[in-house]
Amino acid sequence: MANILTVNGGSPLVGDLEVRGAKNLVSKAMVAALLAEDPCRLRGVPEISDVKIVSGLLELHGVKIDSTDRDGELLLDPTNVEQAHVADIDAHAGSSRVPVLLCGPLLHRLGEAFIPDLGGCRIGERPINYHLDVLRQFGADVQKRPEGLRLTAPNGLKGTRIKLPYPSVGTTEQVLLTAVRAQGVTELRNAAVEPEILDLIAVLQKMGAIISVETDRVIKIDGVDRLGGYDHLAIPDRIEAGSWACAALATKGDIYVRGAQQQAMMPFLNVFRKIGGDFDIDDEGIRFWHAGGTLNSLVLETDVHPGFMTDWQQPLVVALTQTSGLSIVHETVYENRLGFTEALGEMGAVVQLYKECLGGSPCRFGRANFRHSAVISGPTPLRGAEITVPDLRGGFSYLIAALAAEGQSKVHGIELIYRGYERFSEKLDSLGADYEVG
Repeated sequence: MANILTVNGGSPLVGDLEVRGAKNLVSKAMVAALLAEDPCRLRGVPEISDVKIVSGLLELHGVKIDSTDRDGELLLDPTNVEQAHVADIDAHAGSSRVPVLLCGPLLHRLGEAFIPDLGGCRIGERPINYHLDVLRQFGADVQKRPEGLRLTAPNGLKGTRIKLPYPSVGTTEQVLLTAVRAQGVTELRNAAVEPEILDLIAVLQKMGAIISVETDRVIKIDGVDRLGGYDHLAIPDRIEAGSWACAALATKGDIYVRGAQQQAMMPFLNVFRKIGGDFDIDDEGIRFWHAGGTLNSLVLETDVHPGFMTDWQQPLVVALTQTSGLSIVHETVYENRLGFTEALGEMGAVVQLYKECLGGSPCRFGRANFRHSAVISGPTPLRGAEITVPDLRGGFSYLIAALAAEGQSKVHGIELIYRGYERFSEKLDSLGADYEVG
């Protein structure tokens, strides 16, 4: 796969494209199939490298996966789940953080699980101690080995009461995937309630799980002895939809995103309108465009749902370089997510990072040594440059910047973008972008 994109920017992106199932749901629904004793059918699956990675991990554990001649559909048969070889798991683990989510299902099915060193985007610590702590509360025994961690459940897994110190998406997923077949009742407080979490709960309920989402971030799960298969259409990817919307704004373009849904994107749509973008919603998707005239600066804080999603922040920052005045972005979810702005500076943007919380809400990083607030001064013309992709969302943001900039840019490391944006080269073609891969 070629990893350099040469972009001739400065022209509006105009056209339409389609987004399919959310990366942050699809991989977890695939893991949920490990809990089943019958085949599962997942639809709306995007063609992204994360799906291939999770497919490989599941196949190592004996799950049969069939996607032949079924565009966007996976058939997963977990009838004969087995323990994988440590070396094989390790070969996959450098590209994904999903292996830690296999622990609960594998403990139920096989009585043991193994976690090698974990990869993923370097946007923050993302410690797995939350995961290990909750697995221990369910009764798992964690043993450190030279090659990683081995987990067993000598007395089985039992329901428990858990309160998270922070509404972590990954840890909430861990609890759900473990509690559904644990003996007794599990109560999770301060849970994440993102749309992708609720869609995972819908998948598990189809399988036979008993899960109630209550007020104030409380989720209760009654463990069951057996789970069957599921047939599920994945929720559309709101992150990808927002990314293309930011591309329309930054390039003064007009993009119709088929599959985008209003309800999951309400926080983004409000911000998009405040800046000066416009949109039109119909039953098939959302059209985003630059409404003309001067774009407005604003003050923004990221937060867990129902706040403004951290994954929308990076592509939005590119659009904010084209607004009039000073914009402030306070990142409260990942401590290192603003590091990508250094390359924007090389392209002509004026972005200053601060360690202080530049927003109305205190956050976890307020007394830490992280530059997690940004002041963006605009509008500044962007110029072509040679830049390297730092992570998935930052990478797509660099692509937006290159498309908005005058002149030619070379974007290195674009293979990271394939983790979460399917067929993005084809989509660039449909929008009239001028670029070459190679």
